[in-house]
Amino acid sequence: MEAALNLARSEPESLREKSDILDAGYDQEQDSWEVIIKYNGDLAQDLPRGIELEPLIAGYGILTIPASLFENVPPSPWIEYAELPKRLYFEQGLSGEEAAEGYSPSDFLRSFSFSEKGTAEGLSSLSGEGVLVAVIDSGIDYTLPNFRHKNGSTRIAALWDQTLTPDAQNPPPEGFRQGKLYTSGDINAALQRPFPQEILPSVDTSGHGTAVAGIAASGAVGGEYAGMAPESDLLIVKLGNPSDRGFPRTTELMRALTFAARFALERNQPLSVNLSFGNSYGSHNGTSLLERFIDNVAEIGRNVICVGTGNEGLSGGHYSGRLTEGMTTVVEISVAPYEASLSIQLWKNYVDDYAIWLIAPDGGTVFLGPEQYGKVESRLGRTRVLGFFGQPTPYSTSQEIFFDLLPEDYYIDEGVWRIRIEPAAIRNGYFYLYLPVASTRNQGTRFMNPSQEMTLTIPSTAAKTIAVSAYHPGFDTFADFSGRGAAFWDHFQERSNIGAVRPTLSAPGTDILAPMPQGGYGRFKGTSFAAPFVAGAAALLMEWGILRGHDYFLYGEKLKAGLIRAAKPLPGVEEYPSSKTGYGRLSLKEAAFEG
Repeated sequence: MEAALNLARSEPESLREKSDILDAGYDQEQDSWEVIIKYNGDLAQDLPRGIELEPLIAGYGILTIPASLFENVPPSPWIEYAELPKRLYFEQGLSGEEAAEGYSPSDFLRSFSFSEKGTAEGLSSLSGEGVLVAVIDSGIDYTLPNFRHKNGSTRIAALWDQTLTPDAQNPPPEGFRQGKLYTSGDINAALQRPFPQEILPSVDTSGHGTAVAGIAASGAVGGEYAGMAPESDLLIVKLGNPSDRGFPRTTELMRALTFAARFALERNQPLSVNLSFGNSYGSHNGTSLLERFIDNVAEIGRNVICVGTGNEGLSGGHYSGRLTEGMTTVVEISVAPYEASLSIQLWKNYVDDYAIWLIAPDGGTVFLGPEQYGKVESRLGRTRVLGFFGQPTPYSTSQEIFFDLLPEDYYIDEGVWRIRIEPAAIRNGYFYLYLPVASTRNQGTRFMNPSQEMTLTIPSTAAKTIAVSAYHPGFDTFADFSGRGAAFWDHFQERSNIGAVRPTLSAPGTDILAPMPQGGYGRFKGTSFAAPFVAGAAALLMEWGILRGHDYFLYGEKLKAGLIRAAKPLPGVEEYPSSKTGYGRLSLKEAAFEG
């Protein structure tokens, strides 16, 4: 089990409910826990009574465990590894504001001459027709003309709203337990009514998913706005919001990806998936169960998965360094007033031995010694400190040292906290520290000397995704809020595959014009809105290659390779691949293959 799951199982509810990390798997309404597992064999026959297995794909599954059993579930020889779900956060820097002007997908497409080498017919004739674009997000305003055919019928092939209570008329998709699945027929019937949402009540309250879907695949509306793939079919999954904190979990995402892959297979359609959210919990080297699961989904059927790299570049939530023998390092963290909790992850190579002190603002310390393993618990001032010294997993040589700072009453101690690292034996030396994403921290809670490299959010770190950072289209400059990869990738991640470099490429991500719920357009900012440029571009390439017969294998890693080859330099970025823009900015010239 990972460190967070070990701690969650050993701590009382009164402490867990104060933690964003340890409480993420708990469903208060059902009084049960969800746990992500990798397993083999006939696990369902081996589970204690009351525990349910939800199989996904490739030996991944979700266990639903009654709260009364959670702390004492016996190990099973069929379970290889287990993790808690993590909360996901939208990757937008600013909320959309109503606007009449901004940079649109039409502006992007007009910037290219499509008669270039690599496309016999020219990409200008493409619209994404026949390709399925999956937007897994906050939902969609299905009533907008942006998502309808010219005759007024919907372009949405299916809409799974995980937040709604299922019933006999609209059950969830086969194999799942939550939400309602609406077919295109259901949506068309609702659109005939004066108030469609009275009979089909799925709404996008944040507008995030509507904007993302519009950028990737809005139809041409009034001759003024169109998405990247304006005639593609849409598959919409509104992710569940299982807690009062209002954010979906990685388990909802895993269900959505499984559903999308199966749906595309049933319809025999190429699939382009857009994911515009993430979190900072994990080693960021592609080895968590979520990242490995996504890599497995990427090999089902003919698909491509596009993910934004997040907006943590300047958030102060990451620190990295390298230790040498005899070198003691002190890392300082500023904790702002009224911080309800704070988790700190330290990831290191298992071959290195450290002594670590967590030092509170008043000088109190918690010590973790070399070769230590297991839980540490202490009280420093008004803060309860839970620590866990982990071990490598079956899938990674990385070792996690995890601290969760929880309040004794309402808030943890403000001021400067310090992590003192004293090497005992060093052979690798690299270490990486992460705080939760900026949207969950108070302003002012950050590392005092942060690192901007390796600020990608997960799951953009999954190897078989296309990881998309953002640039300013008006100035052709990198958007500095954007999550970045490693300056020296080979030091962090032992891979020689060029496709594993993060980010893969960069796309427009500031002042982006996109549709808003109930009509009109807004201006948006963030890698949330860069990723759908690439998801829509992928749909165009799959139409050209797979559906028009130019290249039946233009999907997955081959499509990624085409986009890598076609990527263009961004002014001010001298070396490629770059930790900021990967192989360059998105381009469709020469992205397809001849022959």
